[in-house]
Amino acid sequence: MDSFYHQDELLGLGFRSLGSNVLLSKKASIYNAQNISIASNVRIDDFVILSGHIHIGNFVHIASGSVLMAKEEGIFLRDYAGVSIQCKILGSSDDFSGGALVGPCIPMPYRQITSKPIILDRHSLLGCGSIILPGGGLAEGVSVGAASLILRQTKPWGIYFGAPAKRIAARSQDLLELEKDFLSTQAEKLNGGGGAQYQSINHTDYSKLSPISPSLFSIFSITAVPRAFDIVPLKAIA
Repeated sequence: MDSFYHQDELLGLGFRSLGSNVLLSKKASIYNAQNISIASNVRIDDFVILSGHIHIGNFVHIASGSVLMAKEEGIFLRDYAGVSIQCKILGSSDDFSGGALVGPCIPMPYRQITSKPIILDRHSLLGCGSIILPGGGLAEGVSVGAASLILRQTKPWGIYFGAPAKRIAARSQDLLELEKDFLSTQAEKLNGGGGAQYQSINHTDYSKLSPISPSLFSIFSITAVPRAFDIVPLKAIA
């Protein structure tokens, strides 16, 4: 466990809020920790970069080499969200059309920056090497295949793939029953990150954090489909 921060070390980093059972790699880079909230049972691996206003829910994994950067609008990873290896979630972007100068070396009056909140809702997954740009987001239960580009909001419980990503199938909601069983039989046994015993929790309350109401994403019935990260020759659904 020496490759991860211990609880006293985590507390010394100055996060806005910090839960229990947090595994944060000492090789991760954290900027402006006072703007970052981390709930419980979270793992953040080597070479991850977190910068800006970021809110991480319970049972969230951010895999090696991923980058999350946001201004005040924020990035919100809700409970059970997953970010695979080498993903990029960018809450702001310069204007690449030629209408302004670009880059951090240029004074702000000469730049045109777009910033929007990005939400990865509950049980959403972002596949290896994928990118989310300002205005994009993953609704509840959405899974995204590897090397995809998310430019806009998605619809709940879908499988998305491509650049730009398109919905190619529905995703099974069977995991919701597994979640209930897990919380009732296993969750309180967890003990790991930061050297702190996990305490039983409910889903994170984002009402005071998120500028976007969760009700924007409705839930509808679907049928079972292949695993989220299988690359299958399915016809894209508009």
